[in-house]
Amino acid sequence: MTDHGHDLRFGAFLTPTAEGHADLVRLATLADRSGLELLGVQDHPYQPAFLDTWTLLTHLAARTERVTLFPHVANLPLRPPAVLARSAATLDILSGGRAELGIGAGAFQDAIASLGGPRRTPGEAVDALEEAITVIRAMWTPGPGVDFEGRHYSLAGARPGPFPVHPLGIWVGSYKRRMLELTGRLADGWLPSSMYAPPGELTAMSRAVDDAALAAGRDPAAVRRIYTVAGRFSRLASDGFLDGPPEQWARQLTELALTQGMSGFVLAPSGADPERELRVFAEEVAPLVREAVSAARGGPSPAPEGAEVELTRAPEHIDLWSADPLGEATRPRAPKRPATAGRPGGTGTRLVRIHDNLRQEMRQIRDAVAQVAAGRQDAASARSMINGLTLRQNYWTLGSFCTAYSRTLTTHHTIEDQFMFPELREKQDSLGPVVERLEQEHEVIAEALSRLDAALVTLVQDDSRMGEVQDLTQVLDRMLTSHLDYEEAELVEPLDRLRINV
Repeated sequence: MTDHGHDLRFGAFLTPTAEGHADLVRLATLADRSGLELLGVQDHPYQPAFLDTWTLLTHLAARTERVTLFPHVANLPLRPPAVLARSAATLDILSGGRAELGIGAGAFQDAIASLGGPRRTPGEAVDALEEAITVIRAMWTPGPGVDFEGRHYSLAGARPGPFPVHPLGIWVGSYKRRMLELTGRLADGWLPSSMYAPPGELTAMSRAVDDAALAAGRDPAAVRRIYTVAGRFSRLASDGFLDGPPEQWARQLTELALTQGMSGFVLAPSGADPERELRVFAEEVAPLVREAVSAARGGPSPAPEGAEVELTRAPEHIDLWSADPLGEATRPRAPKRPATAGRPGGTGTRLVRIHDNLRQEMRQIRDAVAQVAAGRQDAASARSMINGLTLRQNYWTLGSFCTAYSRTLTTHHTIEDQFMFPELREKQDSLGPVVERLEQEHEVIAEALSRLDAALVTLVQDDSRMGEVQDLTQVLDRMLTSHLDYEEAELVEPLDRLRINV
C-alpha cells in the first residue's frame, strides 16, 4: 500500500453514555482546545443507556469552535436516509461547516428489530446503504423534486434541502469485502477501527478499497481513511500495538500513515483517566506523527539543535557518481565500550533484523533489473508492469517493487531520524557526531532512491535508460550496504546497553 498524501487529522471517539453526559462535554471541549480536528460519537439508538447521537452532536457543536463533528457511525436502518441527510446538513449549517456524515449498514439486527427497524441480511444491508448514499446526495443537491425508486428506499418528488455549507463528506464504516468495495466506489471516507480491523489486516482491506475506486474510475486518494484506535500509555515500551510511551505510539501511527494510507487517527479513550489520554494524544503523539510524516514526504524537518548539516537533498550538492558519495573515509567513530552480551529481543537485535530484510530486498531489486537487462523479461511486459505500478497490486514487478522498496526504506530512515537518533544523542553525548553523519547519509540515499525512481519511469518510454537504471541500482546497492554496516558497527551495542526502544 502507499501514502495517499492527505493532510493528517487527529481526534477523539466518544461513547454517549447518558450517565456521564457532563464528562462527554468536558472531553469534547478538551479535544477542541487541544488542537484535535475530529470528534466522532457512537450511534446506537437501541441502547437505552446512551444519549441520542444527533442531539448530542448539536449540543457539542454549540460548545466547541474548531473541531469537526460526525456520527461514528450513523445507524442507517433506524435513520431514514432522507431525514439523515437533513440532519447532517442542519448540523453543518449550525456548526459553520464543521460536520461530516459517518454512516454504516447497521449491525446488531435483534436490537434494531426491537425498535421496529428492518431485519436485513448482510447482502441486503449493503444494497440498502448504496441506495441510501444516492438518496442523501440527492437531498444535498439543489434542483427540482427528486424521484427515486429502490428496493429499500424511495423518493417521490422530495424537495432537496437544506444544503450543507461545505462539501459534506460521507464516510463509511466497513470491514467485509462488499462493504469495502462500496466504500471505494462511492464514499468520501473510510472509518475502520483497530478493534475490528487490527493493523495486520489493514493492507488487504485498504487494497480492496483502492481496487474498487480504480475500477470505478476514481483516484483511491479520493477516499480519506480515518483509523479509530485504542491503547495504553505507559513508561515502558512493548511489542504490542499502542502499548507504551507516546514515542512508540507515534512510531506505529507514522508507519500506518506512510505504508497503509491512513490519513487520520481517532482515539477512543479506554483507561481510568480519559482526559489525560486525550491530552497526551493531542499534545505529544500527534505532533510527532505530523513531523515524521512531513519529513518522509520531503517537507521541512528541522535539524536537531546544534547540528551542522553539511549535506542537503539538492541534487547539485550530491554527486552520486563520485568514488565515495557517502564520504566513508571521514566517518566519525564513537568510543567503543567493553563488549557486553546483547539483550535478547533488544533494539540492537531488531535493528539488525530490519537491516537484513532491507539487504534481502535490495538483492531482489538487483535481480529484477538484471532480468530486464538480459532480455529474460519481455520489454513490453516490463513496460506494462511499470505502467501498472499505480495499481499497487504486484510488488514483484520491476517498477512497482522498486517503488515499494523505496517507501519501506524511507519509512525506516524517517523513524530513525525522528525517534531513535534523538534518544541516542540524549543518553550518550559521544554518539552525536555518528548520529549526525547517519542522518546526512539518509539524505544521500534518499536522493539515490529518487533518481532511480525517475529513471524507472522514463524507462517506459526510452529503452536507452536501461544503462542508467543499472548504474543507479549499483550505486544504491553499494551505498546502502556501506551505510547499514556502519550503522550496525556504531549503534547496535549502545542501543542494547542504553535500552533504547524503537
